[in-house]
Amino acid sequence: MMKQRVLVTGGAGFIGHAIIERILKLTDYEVVSLDRLDTAGNLNRLSNILEENQQWRHRLSVVWHDLKSPLNDFVINKVGKIDYILHLAAGSHVDRSVLYPLEFVMDNVVGTCNILDYARLHCKDLKLFLYFSTDEVFGAAPEGVVFEENDRYNSGNPYAATKAGAEELCISYENTYSIPIIITHTMNVYGPRQHPEKFIPIIINKVLSGAQLSIHSNPELTEASKRHYLHSTDVADAVLFLMKDHRIGDKYNIVSNTEMDNLDLAKKIAKILDKPLNYELVDPKITRPRHDFRYAISGEKLKNLGWEQKISLEQGLESMVQWTIDNKEWTV
Repeated sequence: MMKQRVLVTGGAGFIGHAIIERILKLTDYEVVSLDRLDTAGNLNRLSNILEENQQWRHRLSVVWHDLKSPLNDFVINKVGKIDYILHLAAGSHVDRSVLYPLEFVMDNVVGTCNILDYARLHCKDLKLFLYFSTDEVFGAAPEGVVFEENDRYNSGNPYAATKAGAEELCISYENTYSIPIIITHTMNVYGPRQHPEKFIPIIINKVLSGAQLSIHSNPELTEASKRHYLHSTDVADAVLFLMKDHRIGDKYNIVSNTEMDNLDLAKKIAKILDKPLNYELVDPKITRPRHDFRYAISGEKLKNLGWEQKISLEQGLESMVQWTIDNKEWTV
């Protein structure tokens, strides 16, 4: 009997490689990573997990392709038969989307259309196409508001708009061509091998060096911005859960149990490191336009299906701090 085969677009990215690692660890599936291997897609991530788990080498293959172009015959043959598609490849840098919106249309909308066409034309027995989207499609959340999966979208920047547009494409392909689509939204993800420009790696490195940390706040500089943080292993496990338990056409929020004030987050990390925290509160509208004070989505739907967060924020931060100290090559 042939093993199930999973195509992960953006598989060398931070979240993509975490999902691949959990698939290889928890199933006997074979995995194909489709990636253009740019700044976000770092092949060292996949190399690291294979170095630590040599027995997985025969189950993982990497195929280079930029999804701004349709998959050609050579790439299609290299990918082979696919049972599941997890589409994570995307431009995701909000600041860059403000400067180069068309680049994000090409990556996130045209790229999604091309992988959907591949599924439509070449994956006749596809079990699932999972599109990995973002909480930012909902826009800023006023205090006390938590968005559910089917609430209205209000994109605050071109990145969010292109992710929302790609969602609509996915829904249209499910309605028109019966592609078995589901969509996920998640918030701030952290974990091993994360790009050093992301907030939790920045906090760890600033505290270790004693440098000043800038924390986004309200315009009055009296309250730090708020987010939900979820470990990449939990996100990956939620994706594996949804590969088995889902309803075609549905959307699912993957979110942590606790909303966290970013100043409190930094203080937790400084306490773990037993070092002082040198910080300033800054208005993001000045330093990083189109970043909002608060995002919030509800995870009740997925919890009611039976998925639950396994790694608490405290556990995750402790392991992330130790991993960063032990793997300094990932901090530059």
